[in-house]
Order: sequence, then C-alpha cells, then structure tokens
Amino acid sequence: MSVPDGDATVQVGDFAHLDLGREHRRGFGEAVFCEGKTTDQVREIARELVARGARTLFTRASPEQAAAVAEVAPGALHVPECRMLAWPAEPPAAEGGRVVVLAAGTSDLPVAREAAVAATHLGRRTELVADVGVAGLHRLFAHLETLRTARAVVVAAGMDGALPTVVAGLIPAPVVAVPTSVGYGAAFGGVAALLTMLNACAPGVAVVNIDNGYGAGHLAAQIAAPG
Repeated sequence: MSVPDGDATVQVGDFAHLDLGREHRRGFGEAVFCEGKTTDQVREIARELVARGARTLFTRASPEQAAAVAEVAPGALHVPECRMLAWPAEPPAAEGGRVVVLAAGTSDLPVAREAAVAATHLGRRTELVADVGVAGLHRLFAHLETLRTARAVVVAAGMDGALPTVVAGLIPAPVVAVPTSVGYGAAFGGVAALLTMLNACAPGVAVVNIDNGYGAGHLAAQIAAPG
C-alpha cells in the first residue's frame, strides 16, 4: 500500500519520527521543539531535515542546541532573544495579508519576537511593534492605522493581560492573544493574563498557551493566508 505524499515520514534513530508530509497537508512543515531534547538529538533531526531540503523552524533552543543546528544547517538564522532558529535563513516570498505583532511591554518582546519570526517564515509580511501596553494607551493609538490594515494581529502581554481586549475593540481583524509569564507573584507565571484573555469582552480574540509565541504566529499566518 503506497503512502500519500501528505503522510510521508522518516525515522531518525530511535527517538524521532519526522512528519515530512506536514507541509503538503498544512502548508508548512513541522517545527522542532528543542526543549527536552538532547543536543545530539536536535543535531541529528536538523541534519535529516536539511538533507531533505525541508524548511524548518527550531523553537526553544538552548545555546548548545543552536550551535548544533548551525553545524549541520549552514547559514541558519538564529534569533537568541526568542531562542529560535530558521532554516533556510531567508523566508519564503511574502504573500497574503499582513500580520502585526504587538508586545505590551519590553519584557514581552521574546514571546512577541517568536511570533513574528514564525509568521515571517510562514510567508507573511510581518511587523513588530513594542511597548504599547495599557499603562500608556497613547502609545498604541500612534499605530492604529497600521493595525487597522492588518489581516491578523498578535498581542503578547503579561501582567494584567488586558491589551488584547483593547486592541480587539479598535480593529476589524482577528486578534491572537498570547499571555506571557511576565509579572509579579499574583501573575502566577502568566495564569492571570491567560484568564483575563479568556474572559475578553471584545469578540474576535483567540487565546494560545502561556509564552506560546510560535503557536500565535502560526495561527496569525494561517488567518492571513492568501485567498
């Protein structure tokens, strides 16, 4: 029985089963979540993907894992701020609508950057705007024209997590909200922001998991896809 292109897989050692058909099925290949994997495992996975020419994102990579990827994926883009790598470094030609990523505060930038890198390497025109949280709304208003022409907007916010609701009430595009683990004790590592976002009173807000910038960028890129 033949395997459809969209279901193609390859075994790497005794520790990974790569889903090479995901790009055929979903429009983009699987990302490699590096946290929890050994450096050798990440290196061998990267070696196999590069050998097959599979465009890949590596997330939550430690410095040692990033160096291992660079060994077998020459020229890979490394963004240490968000612990992410992309191979090849050059994103595909941009198509579809624009994705705008907002970081409520400078401390939310690593998660916002992860979302922006993901959306860019999924082939969307992406713009990142930092430090426009609710403590100074005039900073957000300066970017309203940009936000209102976006096809999808990602908002990364910790502390009270209120920014996605504010943004969703001002623009026509869907908002992908990312709670971050930024805040003092009562923020409970991002749980307070998560609950605020889940209780958003503005319609059109989708919420991903705490610190999941990759998931937010991927969803926004799908929303902003051509057609």
